Amino acid sequence: MTGVLVQSRLRLLLLRRVKVREVYEVDEATLLLVASDRVSAFDVVMREAVPHKGAVLTQLSAFWFARLKSVMPHHVLTADVEEIVSRVPALAPQRDELRGRAMLTRRATTVPFECVVRGYISGSAWAEYQRSGTLAGEPMPQGLVESVQLDPPIFSPATKAEQGHDENVTFDRVVNAVGRLTAERLRGASLALYEAGRDYAAKRGIIIADTKFEFGTTAQGELIVIDEILTPDSSRFWPTDRYQPGRSQPSFDKQPLRDYLADLKKQGKWNGEAPPPSLPPEVVTATSERYRDAYRRITGTDLE
Repeated sequence: MTGVLVQSRLRLLLLRRVKVREVYEVDEATLLLVASDRVSAFDVVMREAVPHKGAVLTQLSAFWFARLKSVMPHHVLTADVEEIVSRVPALAPQRDELRGRAMLTRRATTVPFECVVRGYISGSAWAEYQRSGTLAGEPMPQGLVESVQLDPPIFSPATKAEQGHDENVTFDRVVNAVGRLTAERLRGASLALYEAGRDYAAKRGIIIADTKFEFGTTAQGELIVIDEILTPDSSRFWPTDRYQPGRSQPSFDKQPLRDYLADLKKQGKWNGEAPPPSLPPEVVTATSERYRDAYRRITGTDLE
């Protein structure tokens, strides 16, 4: 893997470009996902890219997919660039660009919900609890404090928003949309994946506070986990040795970026909308190191 990738342009049909990834069609059964180094905060994509971010998302997902395949089947065929190129020879000239940041996957019809599991109360869940004592409209015990552990973890689905924030919804809404059997399978798989990932990460000094999974159905009707899994973009990773209930926690993600932008907003120097402000090099570097540190801690190896 070399350089920084802001946007890929491949000799394949581009199906969609989202905040971080491009999704290409290889054939009717196969997709190629490419993770760029773009970074967003407050739903705005920054001008500057964060080195190694796309590689962390891809390689950490590949690590988890392989580790958790006995818990739930997944969509990845390979994340090895040489195998990708052997299957799709048209990509050979861009081998180095794709190294470490591309996944060849099975095609699936996406389930229209984010399957969120919360092991600790934080973020939008904490905000809702403060307002109404509920989580996704469901009553919660009184007296919880920010970042406290939820035992057992809670399945807290959300709508999938192309723009703006996802909306927390009740389990009954998922049942009404996809049927009870599928909804219960989604809940069971999400909790099992989270608990397996949480237990492994705990041994590496990381608390996975919450995470979101995406699922899809193959042409053969098989339910599989898709997209990315247990990465700093889809999860809250907290260092175990700095955990303290009753406050927000330091995290292994784009916290340096969010902190910088929050300070600009507080000073009235940015309104929180596009176009974004320019980022100082030290903020970009600190954010990159957070991602690499998360990868290093979880896998026990340095990023390739």
